Amino acid sequence: MPSRIFQNVIIQMKDSVDRTVGVVDDQGYIIACSELAAIGSRVEDFRLNLVDSVSHELVTAGRTYVLLSSESGQLGYAAFVDGTDAVAKTVCAISAVAFDEALANYEEKHNRAAFIKNIISDNILPGDVYVRAKELHFVTDEPRTVFLMRQTENADVAAGELVSRLFPDRQHDFVLNINESDIVVVKSLQADTSKEEIHAIAAGIEKALYEQLGIRCVIGISTEARHLRELADRYKEAQVAIDVGRVFESDKTIIHYESLGLGRIIYQLPTTLCEMFLNEVFKKNPIETLDEDTLETINRFFENNLNVSETSRKLYVHRNTLVYRLEKIKKITGLDLREFDHAIVFKVAMMVKQYLDSLNTSKY
Repeated sequence: MPSRIFQNVIIQMKDSVDRTVGVVDDQGYIIACSELAAIGSRVEDFRLNLVDSVSHELVTAGRTYVLLSSESGQLGYAAFVDGTDAVAKTVCAISAVAFDEALANYEEKHNRAAFIKNIISDNILPGDVYVRAKELHFVTDEPRTVFLMRQTENADVAAGELVSRLFPDRQHDFVLNINESDIVVVKSLQADTSKEEIHAIAAGIEKALYEQLGIRCVIGISTEARHLRELADRYKEAQVAIDVGRVFESDKTIIHYESLGLGRIIYQLPTTLCEMFLNEVFKKNPIETLDEDTLETINRFFENNLNVSETSRKLYVHRNTLVYRLEKIKKITGLDLREFDHAIVFKVAMMVKQYLDSLNTSKY
């Protein structure tokens, strides 16, 4: 990647300099040059150990070299110009400044992304966040949210590049490849960004991935982070959004953490506690006693806010038929779904059962 950075600088300089300008690595191989045919060849007159330790300059029989320094202080590249006269030395010195600046900008951008990745992965101490943020010129208290894209079918390495193009502001938005299937976007927000706008961003990502690469994905969205140090927790929220959504909202491809409701609480409960709860609720008969038609009736009853008339109309059955079914459910379970408290207990129990079933399924 640095070779591309250096070559871009050379292209901009080419019309203003009548000398051959280039960059060599520490082994003397030309990695960028105004003479394209020379790229990849090796110069025999360059040796790191011959470079002046003070001026970082080397003058050979035919060229002038000036070492470049990266942000990390490693000396791995050198600018060169054909010639050893005063003009060559001046051009080489100016070129080195331009190359150093371009390399520093590239490394800062790279290091900023690595910094964000370390935060969300909990690979940096909280106290170091402040220090590193200052070094990399981060606004620490800027509102941000985390999008986690998980490719659900065949993963494609091109997905990361595509998502990067959707977020061209490299100073504020960061696209990170976590593994072969997961991509994270840490998006800077305006103070008044609405939930609908955030959802629209996720929808745009989903649409682009499918239309351009044929990739289907599910996207988890965190709540808003008010500080850099909160990003690790927000990343976990996006992960939970996908995991809980897979169980309780499998029909959705974009899931907001703050919209998970009861599912989020149940997901964090120990399985032993969930099993104890089911045994207590269905002490007369287990929930498996209810057949598919009965469960469908129950779901429709909940969807219509425990309204008997509306549910019977949606099910295309007589009101008395629905009342009979509810009485049957009461006889089997001991819970009268027409009573709000009983309905709440039954709804939670169904979600707990759904959660346990998903765990059993994932084992196979």
